[in-house]
Amino acid sequence: MSGATVWVDADACPKVIKEILYRAAQRTGVRLVLVANHALRVPPSPHIETLQVPGGFDVADDEIVRRLGPDDLVVTADIPLAAEVVGLGASALNPRGELYTPENVRARLNMRDFMDTMRASGEMTGGPSALSKSERKTFAGELDRFLARRAR
Repeated sequence: MSGATVWVDADACPKVIKEILYRAAQRTGVRLVLVANHALRVPPSPHIETLQVPGGFDVADDEIVRRLGPDDLVVTADIPLAAEVVGLGASALNPRGELYTPENVRARLNMRDFMDTMRASGEMTGGPSALSKSERKTFAGELDRFLARRAR
């Protein structure tokens, strides 16, 4: 692996996605760093690390951005974090398997802001649906493609 690190915004990352990431780190040797504001239990591995940050708004996000390299991948459902990562030239992937790009991240931010406005006005919009089997498969496929590109 050419020095790429996979950063995980781990506070809200689904367990099944973390398990996919653990297996990928073991299989490929990519450095996997899970960033959270609480202690995490991870499998023992020279490729898997945790970074505990203080609690607070965007503390984990800010730490990821501070340490991010151009060949890195950030796994996050946090659209503002994804937009910042993409703006810095790195890659961002959400747990449902969508790779954020300069072309799509702006539209995702606009939709997020719209939904925030709807919720603030009293509209019940509900939360995200449960992660489906096909979304887990899509995530694993996008992760594998990212790792394959970095291995060349």
